[in-house]
Amino acid sequence: MITRVTFRNRHIEVVGNIHLPPEFDEATAYPAIVLATPGSSVKEQIGAIYAERLATYGFIALTFDPSYQGESSGEPRDLEDPAVRVEDIHCAVDHLTTLPYVDDARIGLLGICAGGGYAIKAALTEPRFKAVGTVVANDIGEAMRRLLPDFRQTLLDVAVERTAQARGAAPRRDPWIPDSLADAEAAGITDPELLEAVTFYRESAYRHPNSTNRLLFVSYGSLLGFDAFGLVPDLLTQPLQVIVGGRRGTTGQYEAGRRLFDLSPSKAKHFLEVEGAGHYDMYYKPEYVGPAVARLAGFFSEHLAPQGPARP
Repeated sequence: MITRVTFRNRHIEVVGNIHLPPEFDEATAYPAIVLATPGSSVKEQIGAIYAERLATYGFIALTFDPSYQGESSGEPRDLEDPAVRVEDIHCAVDHLTTLPYVDDARIGLLGICAGGGYAIKAALTEPRFKAVGTVVANDIGEAMRRLLPDFRQTLLDVAVERTAQARGAAPRRDPWIPDSLADAEAAGITDPELLEAVTFYRESAYRHPNSTNRLLFVSYGSLLGFDAFGLVPDLLTQPLQVIVGGRRGTTGQYEAGRRLFDLSPSKAKHFLEVEGAGHYDMYYKPEYVGPAVARLAGFFSEHLAPQGPARP
């Protein structure tokens, strides 16, 4: 069962879906999990896949459209601002604490792909999250700096674009990925992982009309300066579950997950490599999502367990 909710991130209305456990009882206080989704993804895609499955284990699972994207409000549209994405997560936990059927002492956080980096950044200063999990997590800033042909030139281009907009030009929006496999072929793209992304987002049953596949170009200014993991050794105190796909590729998810795990000072940290899975396999293929969710359910069940009475 799914219930639609809205909450505020300052002046922006964020729209989410809460996935409820089977035989949900509003008089019961459940453990809850906030899900942070990949860049360009809306709540009906990867977030819904994981939220639906986690709900079957007895969790309240909240997934939402980021500010400026999907059904959420905010102008300009298609802005990807890491600081706002992180604040969306803080506001999501704010909302959960207002719900009578959520035990606010048992809230966890799960981030997927770029959402993994955003989740870690949010958790650094958010002790209301009692446990944190990631699946194919990436620090989107590091990934952009690594994958763009010349990120310094991109920053110069952003400056030119901002000047043009200040003088009245229409905002530039670029595709996150090619709009179709035909477009990818025409562009000479042969990277298997990028083609898998195009297949999932643009040509599968998981394509969604609210996912525009457009990135406001000036977003690169904030993205390229973002550092998701830099303060992990100092501030990430929560138990941590890192899940990666065993098949490495150009997204760098395996390397990012290992780096996050190694940086974490937590004494309750766990690493799972799902053998044979690539980055995008971990989004939706049951043979890979199943083991990941089972591990996450066990991890969150342990660390979001009801606490006994305080000792005298």
